[in-house]
Amino acid sequence: MESIWMGIAPGSDTTRVIAMAGPSETILKAQLAKDPLHPRALATLLEAVALWQGQPVRAALCADAGDLSCDSNICREAFVEDGGALFSLVWVPAAAHRQRRHRLDGLGNFQDLERLVLETVAR
Repeated sequence: MESIWMGIAPGSDTTRVIAMAGPSETILKAQLAKDPLHPRALATLLEAVALWQGQPVRAALCADAGDLSCDSNICREAFVEDGGALFSLVWVPAAAHRQRRHRLDGLGNFQDLERLVLETVAR
C-alpha cells in the first residue's frame, strides 16, 4: 500500500509541516504555532491526513535533544501513543536538516523538510 510521507520540524517560533504523496507531489505545507495546545494535536494531525488521503502516514519529527525545538510540547507528546495502522512516527536529529534562511510565499523554505522526507521517511 502507498503511504503519505510527512516531515515535522518544530522551531523556536513555529512548527513547519510538509506532507508528500511520492517524491515530487507536495500535498500539504503548513507553518503552525510553535506548540500545539492539546497533547494529542500531532497524533490527530497525522490521523487526519491518513484518513483524508486514505493512506497511512509515515512521518519524521526533526528535532535535536539539546535544541530549543525540543522544548516544544510536540516533542514531549510525540511518542506517547502508537499510530496503529494510520501512522508511524520516527525521530530524526535536526543537525543535518537545518532550515535555510530565505523565505518563500510567506510560509518559509521547505526544501530541507522535503529532503528529510525523501531521505528518511520514503526509504
